[in-house]
Amino acid sequence: MRPYWKGYLKLALVSCPIALHAACSSAERIAFRQINKATGNRLRQQLIDEETREPVAPEHKGRGYEVARGRYLLVEDAELEAIEIESTHTIEIDSFVPRAEIDQRFFDTPYYVTPSEPVGQEVFAVIREAMRGKGMVALGRLVLSKRERVIALEACDKGTTLRYPYEVRKAEDYLCDLPDFSIAPDMLTLAEHILDSKATDFDPATFRDRYEEALLAHLKAKQAGAAPERRQTFAPPHRVVNLMDALRRSVAEGTKRAVPRKRALAASVRKRA
Repeated sequence: MRPYWKGYLKLALVSCPIALHAACSSAERIAFRQINKATGNRLRQQLIDEETREPVAPEHKGRGYEVARGRYLLVEDAELEAIEIESTHTIEIDSFVPRAEIDQRFFDTPYYVTPSEPVGQEVFAVIREAMRGKGMVALGRLVLSKRERVIALEACDKGTTLRYPYEVRKAEDYLCDLPDFSIAPDMLTLAEHILDSKATDFDPATFRDRYEEALLAHLKAKQAGAAPERRQTFAPPHRVVNLMDALRRSVAEGTKRAVPRKRALAASVRKRA
C-alpha cells in the first residue's frame, strides 16, 4: 500500500528515511448515500455564492482568509505549498516520555512507521530497540494536511487499538520485510544515553503549531502588501556512513548542551533559596 507520508526520522545527528502508513481504514464499513426519496436518485451537493445565491463552478472555488467581517484575503494553493518548516519533511525527536504519562485523550490517529530505504534500516532498528529497552515514547512533530501535529512514536510489534478488527490493518503487511539486526551492545548503550539526555515529563502546554505560526505570518505580510519571505528549499539530512561514530558525536553534542542547562538550573535554585 502507498505510504501516507515520506520523510526522515531524526534523533540528534542520526537520521533515516521513513514512511508513514495508515494503521486503520474505514473503507470496509457499510456506507450510505444521500438520495431523493421521491425519485430514488442520488443527491449531489452544490456550492452556492452566499450573496448572489447563484451556483459556483468548481474551477471558481478558492480559499479566503477573513481579515474583516465579509472581507477575505485570497490565498492560492501554491502559497500554502511554499510554506515549509522543518517538520514538513523531517520528524525530529524532541524528547522522550514514559508511556504511562500520556493521557489517552491526546491520542488521535494511529500509523505504522517503517524505514523506506534499506540504508536506514539499521538506524531505525537501533532507535526502536533503545526505546523498547527504556520503555519510553518519543515525541516529535510532523506536518500533515497543512497542520503541524505533535506525534508519539513507540516501539510496537502489533497495532493495539479499540477499533474493530476489520478496521485495523495488519502490522505484518508493513513490517515483514524488516531484517533482524544483531545490534552491538555498545551501540545500543549510546542510543539509550541519547534517550536519557532527552527524557522529560509529558507536558502538552509546550506544544506549538509552528506551521500555523508561519501561515499567520505569511497572511499578515500579504495583507500588508509585503513580499512573502522566500524560505530555503529543504535539504535531506546527511547520510550516516558510520552509525557508531554518529552516535558518539550525538552523545558529545548532547553533553555540551546539557552543561549550560545544568549550570542555569543550579543558579536558579540558589536564587530561590
